[in-house]
Amino acid sequence: MPSHMDAQTRNSYQISYDRVADEYVRRIFDELQHKPLDRQLLDRFAASVRDVGPVCDMGCGPGHVARYLQEQGVQVCGVDLSPAMVERAQRLTPGVEFRQGDMMALDVPDAVWAGLVAFYSIIHIPHSEMVRALGELRRVLRPSGLLLLAFHIGDDTIHLDEWWGQIVSVDFFFFRPDKVAGYIREAGFEIEEIIEREPYPDVEHQSRRCYIFARRPQD
Repeated sequence: MPSHMDAQTRNSYQISYDRVADEYVRRIFDELQHKPLDRQLLDRFAASVRDVGPVCDMGCGPGHVARYLQEQGVQVCGVDLSPAMVERAQRLTPGVEFRQGDMMALDVPDAVWAGLVAFYSIIHIPHSEMVRALGELRRVLRPSGLLLLAFHIGDDTIHLDEWWGQIVSVDFFFFRPDKVAGYIREAGFEIEEIIEREPYPDVEHQSRRCYIFARRPQD
């Protein structure tokens, strides 16, 4: 894979996720009910932003995180690269606005959201592009806006040509928490907390998980 996210790479990701969208919904949409720590962290995020302003579920997939936040009283929208995922998210949670978009170049004004959740949406971004991607998230957050980031811990890069019976071309990048913390700070955020957990058996890919709360400083 090239060291930068060129148009061809983004297109291959979009097509790949379009192809697995239905199976993704079947396997992933209800997963939060089996992940107590994830719910706890989303509750904490919701409590911080609920009365502050709108937030975005970045790389929302079928919208299960956005749906959970809406149920906690948060004004939320969702953005995903895959039009098929956006369509399914709209159908599954009609009360939330979902739109197609690229997290590396968002079609939204500066400082528009009070918070951002990015659950596993950085896993397709190579290390060389992480600061740029996080800088784009910082751009669209308001001063004091809250970021909650989740990713797989490790040094692996996993490439798939086949995924749930579909022909795809995707790379999954794992990250060390200290490396991501460095990227986050370089992008202009202040880190509030770094949390790790073991994988939940029989629920998810068996990798350790990391969650980082970070804030855009008051300008």
